[in-house]
Amino acid sequence: MTITEHLNQQDPTRLPLLQQLHAAILKNDPSVEPVVGSMMGKQMILYNDRGHMKYALASVKDYMSLHVLPMYMNAPMHQKYEALLPNAKIQKGCINFKDGGEMPLTVATALITDCAPIDLIKIRQDYLDAKKKKPKKA
Repeated sequence: MTITEHLNQQDPTRLPLLQQLHAAILKNDPSVEPVVGSMMGKQMILYNDRGHMKYALASVKDYMSLHVLPMYMNAPMHQKYEALLPNAKIQKGCINFKDGGEMPLTVATALITDCAPIDLIKIRQDYLDAKKKKPKKA
């Protein structure tokens, strides 16, 4: 299924915001490639960086979600956007919202811009390398 086909299956009242968020992700983080895939039992747009999910955009029964993996491990970023999105429900790495009032496009664009330079693959590799160098417990 193409991105356009997926978006066209969503609630028509949500479609403009979903399209704007999709465009903002692609414009502000050129490292990602979108694909329609399944996550948590739902079809959504996965934005992959070198084959690994960095963001996801979903529209489910009662709300929309923007999954932001770089925010998951970045407490200062999490706190910043929690303050900037007081009407959205922010979890560890996911922002749930019902409309553009809860997820203003300007704030979403700033979030993606802040996340774009974060290289999740390098962070994971550095972690694994450090783990290998650690002496094993006897």
